[in-house]
Amino acid sequence: MRTYRIAVIPGDGIGREVVPEGVRVLQAAARRFGFSVDTVEFPWGCGYYLQHGAMMPSDGLEQLRAFDAILLGAVGDPRVPDHVSLWGLLLRIRKGFDLYVNLRPVRLLEGVPGPLAGRGPADVDMVFVRENTEGEYAGVGGRVGEGTPDEVALQTAVYTRRGTERILRYAFQLAQRRRRRLASVTKSNALQYTAVLWDEVTERVARDYPEVEVWRLHVDAAAYHMVLNPQRFDVVVGSNLYADILTDLGAALQGSLGLAASANLDPTRRSPSLFEPVHGSAPDIAGRGVANPLATFWSVSLMLDHLGEAEASAAVLDAVRRVVREPDVRPPDLGGRASTRQVTEAVLEVLR
Repeated sequence: MRTYRIAVIPGDGIGREVVPEGVRVLQAAARRFGFSVDTVEFPWGCGYYLQHGAMMPSDGLEQLRAFDAILLGAVGDPRVPDHVSLWGLLLRIRKGFDLYVNLRPVRLLEGVPGPLAGRGPADVDMVFVRENTEGEYAGVGGRVGEGTPDEVALQTAVYTRRGTERILRYAFQLAQRRRRRLASVTKSNALQYTAVLWDEVTERVARDYPEVEVWRLHVDAAAYHMVLNPQRFDVVVGSNLYADILTDLGAALQGSLGLAASANLDPTRRSPSLFEPVHGSAPDIAGRGVANPLATFWSVSLMLDHLGEAEASAAVLDAVRRVVREPDVRPPDLGGRASTRQVTEAVLEVLR
């Protein structure tokens, strides 16, 4: 029997509520499709930071390296600055394992009330490919004269030809498998170095995929068209910051951050990839048992697909799609009253 070792990091807030339910769904899928899953939980996150002064131990990456994949819940606590929590755990894993592809499906599911008048599931079905290790999140910069009137803060975006080409090739190959349309998002009218390099590499790589229609547009225009013409998008590729912002707009178009799943991938498979819902730790509702676990289940589906368990992946996503069609088992963020556990039980029932 095939066995996968999965590292589980529930994190903070509602992550500690939805991730255990995600593990239940993962185990149910394994039983149905004839493989097994061994999970090991790691108590890292802001709670760990408040006790130990670090978001994860110094050898954390080495501990994770032995696993086939990582399931991460949510990271964040009002007592810990956001840049400390982000750079101390999630970005450390992304960069340490070179998880250069961030994959974010944006799909309006049948039965979910979307915010766009006259638009339905056929209109909102796109996937974002976000460059995940460099760009605006490269971490290059500094501050001088801190606390003085002359203080200066510099944040340098780093675009490499190698990093740009590899993310674009991944996006083009994904577009080949979908509807053969790719939107490349930049801001090359204002950023004459980094974004122009991106555009030049896009033009070069596109020659190797002549069957893919390329739509080059600026990030502000992309936001405009995502609202007015979402049906024009299929695969969308962008730099770290632009795609980060646009995917949250995408989450709104699909009805809720509670449905926003993601995969942080190393396509070479030298390191374990990481899968996470992107809704955050939501301390305002933590502990109330009403958090939406569906983004976690969708992330589990992405994990199963990456592991090569295509049937199990499809079954988990199908269970999510069937459950959100039923008003009685929708969580509060989707207009229902179901608890986290009730939503999970409904998904498990479909899986069985």
